Amino acid sequence: MQLNIKPWIAAARLRTLPLAFSVIVMGAALAYNGHHFQLSILVWSLLTTLFLQVLSNYANDYGDSQNGADNALRVGETRAVQSGQITPQQMLIGIAVTTMLALFSGLSLLHTAFKAFDVKFFLFFALGLVCIVAAIKYTAGKNPYGYAGLGDVSVFLFFGLVGVLGSYFLHALRFPNFLLFMPAYSCGVFSVAVLNLNNMRDILPDTMAGKRTIPVQIGFKNAKQYHLFLLVSGLLSACLCFICLEKYWQMVFLLPSGILFYFQLIRPIMAASASDNLDGYLKKMAVGTLLFVALFGIAINI
Repeated sequence: MQLNIKPWIAAARLRTLPLAFSVIVMGAALAYNGHHFQLSILVWSLLTTLFLQVLSNYANDYGDSQNGADNALRVGETRAVQSGQITPQQMLIGIAVTTMLALFSGLSLLHTAFKAFDVKFFLFFALGLVCIVAAIKYTAGKNPYGYAGLGDVSVFLFFGLVGVLGSYFLHALRFPNFLLFMPAYSCGVFSVAVLNLNNMRDILPDTMAGKRTIPVQIGFKNAKQYHLFLLVSGLLSACLCFICLEKYWQMVFLLPSGILFYFQLIRPIMAASASDNLDGYLKKMAVGTLLFVALFGIAINI
C-alpha cells in the first residue's frame, strides 16, 4: 500500500514553524551577544524544535478530533483525522514516531551541549520529557489542559521563558541574567497572541465541545483587548531591554515590527467581528514574530 504523504505534511502544519523557530533564534542571538554562540547547538535545537512542533500538531489533530472540537463549525484548514484522510490509529503511530525522533534529536542536542552525563544533562533531559508530555496532553488524552484554558500559560512558558532561556543556557552553560527575561517575555506573549487568534477564530466550535479557551471564557470583545495587550506589552518589554542595556538608538530596529503589528495584526483585529474569518492572521503573526526576533537579534549585537 502506497503511503500518501500529503495529509501528513498538511497535519504537520508547517506554517507554525516560524513561531517555534523564533524562540531558538532568539536564544542563539542572546548567546552570540555574550560570545557563547555554538552553531552545532543551534542546528540541533532547530531540529529538536521541528520534531516537537510537528508532534504537538499531530497530537492536537488527534485530540481535537476525539474530543469534538474539530467539527462542521470549525473555521480554518481541514484537519486530517476529522476529514478521514488519516485514521486515529495511524495518527497515534505518527505521534509515536515523532516522539522518538524528538527524543533522539534532543539527546543529541544535550550530548553536544554538555559532553557528559552530569546533573545538567539529566535536568534538561527531564525538561525535554516535560515538553513532550505537554505537547501531547494539550488536547489529547484524559483531561487535556488545553480544554481547561491553560493553553496560554503553557505556550508562554515553553515558547517564551523556557524556550529562549533554555536555548541560551545550552549555548552558554550559564544562567542568564535578568535582562534576558525581557526578550523571552516578548517571544512568549507573541506566541500566546498566535494561540489567542486561533482560539478567537474557533470560539463557537470550542464552546460546543466544552473547550474553555480564554476567548471562550472572556468573550470575543475582551479577547481582542487581550490580543492588544499581548502585542503592545511584548514590544514594550523589548524596548525596556534596550533601555537597560543603554542601546537607545538600536530600538529603531523594532519599528518595522511595530508597524507590521499595528497595520496587520492590531488595527484589523480590533475592528473584526466574531463572524469574521481570522485564519489569515495566524501566518502573519507567526512570520511577524520571526521578523521581530531577527531584527532584535541584529540590533542587540550591534
